[in-house]
Amino acid sequence: MIFELIIAGFAVLLLTVFILTNKGHGSLPPGPVPLPIIGHLHLLQPLIHRSFRDLCSCYGPIIYLRLGSVPCVVASTPELARELLKTNDLTFSSRKHSLAIDHLTYSSSFAFAPYGPYWRFIKKLSTFEFLGNRALNQFLPVRRKELRQFIGVLHDKSEVCESVNVTEELLNLSSNIISQIILSLRCSGTDNEAEGVRTLVREVTQIFGEFNVSDFIWFCRNLDFRGYRKKFEDVHRRYDALLENIITNREIERKKSGGEYKVKDLLDMMLDALEDKSSEVELTREHIKALVLDFITAATDTTAAATEWALAELINNPKVLEKARQEIDTVVGNKRLVEESDSPNLPYIQAIIKETFRLHPPIPMITRKSIQESKINGYTIPKNTMLFVNIWSIGRDSRYWKNPLEFEPERFLKSEGDMVQSTASMDIKGQHYELLPFGTGRRSCPGIALALQELPVSLAAMIQCFEWKVADPHGVKIKGNALVDMTERPGLTAPRLHDLVCAPVPRPALDSFQP
Repeated sequence: MIFELIIAGFAVLLLTVFILTNKGHGSLPPGPVPLPIIGHLHLLQPLIHRSFRDLCSCYGPIIYLRLGSVPCVVASTPELARELLKTNDLTFSSRKHSLAIDHLTYSSSFAFAPYGPYWRFIKKLSTFEFLGNRALNQFLPVRRKELRQFIGVLHDKSEVCESVNVTEELLNLSSNIISQIILSLRCSGTDNEAEGVRTLVREVTQIFGEFNVSDFIWFCRNLDFRGYRKKFEDVHRRYDALLENIITNREIERKKSGGEYKVKDLLDMMLDALEDKSSEVELTREHIKALVLDFITAATDTTAAATEWALAELINNPKVLEKARQEIDTVVGNKRLVEESDSPNLPYIQAIIKETFRLHPPIPMITRKSIQESKINGYTIPKNTMLFVNIWSIGRDSRYWKNPLEFEPERFLKSEGDMVQSTASMDIKGQHYELLPFGTGRRSCPGIALALQELPVSLAAMIQCFEWKVADPHGVKIKGNALVDMTERPGLTAPRLHDLVCAPVPRPALDSFQP
């Protein structure tokens, strides 16, 4: 009898929660009927951006979902993206936290910080100091050196007819560049600090991309499903010890040097801000550790994944690849390696980058959180609603793109007869809502300038120096014109399901060129 009463009471509680959480649903955007407790979680597949695309095709361009106890709105058109992210930019200026993000970043993540004094201060530092033109220019020699070493690794492999895990090598390239910009530390180095940074970045990125039910169902918050909490607490402990050691050693070096630097990296800039007692926001060591983690994780996987997707598309579209190679040969020639300064003179390479971002945006969805109630398209969006703008879906929508599933960089160039196509003038800096790989508005990606310097020249160098043949997962070159499997896998950056393994073949015209 007592057991039956407990069950009945629990059922009443579930029903009450269900009714309260769906109260006023009539003024919300349309959507499927939620289940008690889990809401619409059962409708989501591992590739969430694809699930949202399918749901929007059934219920409309803006839909309401409840993921566990978290209210959400999904938008899937450029018009809605503009209204939500520009017209109502301030309303949707926050972001939802997770248990792992809060713990790993000392509750001080810039990327996930609420809109306020701290966020505005770091945004200003990022835009004008950390990732401003002066900082990027001073690290041009680092990027140039790392690109040459990257091409050198590929060249050495090709000389002995050995296949290359392109995915891993691109991750090494990106992590080496960003770790030197931030910490003056090369991730591919052999010392303990380099190994520690490399390992922790991979682990943190994996954790950030995992789904944790505790973030969505309130009464599960203190439960540790699959050892998730134990894992991110262990990573945090190791990361804190590593960064504390790096910061302490840097402080000792700064005292010895008397403030004189050969090159001031981002850690030095952060320590300058920490020591500035007149600063509008008082930074702490925890802030610095969180910012280092923010910048390294944000800049490593996204750039590497975008370059990998671009190369995969070129291998699968040999006519596009050949056209890109002809442009590079004409503009750069075969006596030197392509440089960042060549990028403005390579419009077809730039078009390839845009087309890659259209089909494979590094982050498939822009996420925000509302800080106040708003009206969108006649619907009420409550305060503290999580927003997903599905830029992956927008990039594949036939209403906005001709042949949306085809890889056609020409759509971003003038067509024959000098007739300008409607998409030819689009940029990727947040002004055209059909194409938002770096977001838009006040929470757009502060690393866009670095990405747009690094990505085109890396791809162009791979095209300039090598022919590319697909290999199987074991590194054996596949005969004929094998295609790359373009299947995605779940993750923070929606990467390819399988690592890209290829056999680079040195181009005959570049036999005498030494990276």
